[in-house]
Amino acid sequence: MKNIAFYIASRYLLAKKGSTAVTFITWLAVGAMTVAVAAMFVIISVFSGLEDLNKDLISNLHADLTIKSTSGKTIKDLEKISSILKNNKEINNFSRVIEEKIYINYNGKGDIAFLRGVDSAYTKVNPIDKNVFYGTYPNFTYSNEVLMENSLDNRLSIPVASSSDYATVFMPKPGTGIINKEEDIYNKKDILVTGVFPGNDQLDNYIISPIELAEELLNLPKKSAYQIVIKLKNPENTDSVKESLLSSLGKNIEIKTKEEENAAFWKMINTEKLFIYLIFALVIFITTFNLAGAIIILQLDKKEQAKSLISLGFPLNHLRRTYFYTGVLIVISGIITGLILGTALCYFQLYTEFFRANEALPFPVKIIGKNYFIVVFTASIFGFTISWFFSKISKEYIIKN
Repeated sequence: MKNIAFYIASRYLLAKKGSTAVTFITWLAVGAMTVAVAAMFVIISVFSGLEDLNKDLISNLHADLTIKSTSGKTIKDLEKISSILKNNKEINNFSRVIEEKIYINYNGKGDIAFLRGVDSAYTKVNPIDKNVFYGTYPNFTYSNEVLMENSLDNRLSIPVASSSDYATVFMPKPGTGIINKEEDIYNKKDILVTGVFPGNDQLDNYIISPIELAEELLNLPKKSAYQIVIKLKNPENTDSVKESLLSSLGKNIEIKTKEEENAAFWKMINTEKLFIYLIFALVIFITTFNLAGAIIILQLDKKEQAKSLISLGFPLNHLRRTYFYTGVLIVISGIITGLILGTALCYFQLYTEFFRANEALPFPVKIIGKNYFIVVFTASIFGFTISWFFSKISKEYIIKN
């Protein structure tokens, strides 16, 4: 009987004979499901692409692991920590970093910026030198040669690689007491911009300088550090290396992964992704009411056939199962065609980059198996539930009529 119910359901969906209106409504339900599934798959794939893009964008800001002090800004026992890091076989490279807000001025134009002082090993951890599109990365011969974020450089109109045009950075001095002269308020240093790199939300208003410049402006001793950034040989071992270092380095040290260092940013991305998923899940849920209409119209159209089947001994429960199978076939047809359409659109975007967020940035797309599962699961839950609920009406309807 189960096979007969499924056979009848497949005939209802595929047979050319019958009411034109019923056929139209049935395939309209399939089409609506196709569009909803394709749209959800494309949007989720775009967010997967954006996730990878954001990882690339912050790769020059956060390393695999970042060591900080929990008892003040400056890391203590730096030599001991450096020795432990050098002997760790999982670590590829590490670099000292000092980062503070500064005020920068050039020809009467000023702005607040972030000064990131780094040592010469920094590019082995974060290869920001590869992003320099004009000028050169500082060679660390002089402490006042810096790399500047593009929008900051443009706002201040600072010439690049000019031996005579210097900007001035100001660092406020901590302390109390009477101010007698300008030098009591801040330290200042003239800087020369050797190159610029493209900015983004994570590296906006940044100046990359030799760490000696930061030490001078902050009156710190040489070989100081606010952070130690680490590049691992295998980033997949981040958590295990973190636990190992925590046990080796002892107290007054905290270690954060790239995700933990930028937790607020990832929380925002994941929240946006969740809301987009919920919105498109709602779209699919609303779309399934086309499915409900198709099942109800099919019951009305096939009422006489249903009565004939019952008179021949076809059980009411199996009649209900017939309409349920019809709904399931509509859902499966919509899911398959929707995924095919969505995948085709994603590959079209990957190869042509036709759709763009702006002139320079095409919408990123990443096709992964997890996205297929999410879409299939969502559409199946709503589709099968609606099919079950409205097929249940058939039993009561036939009995009463």
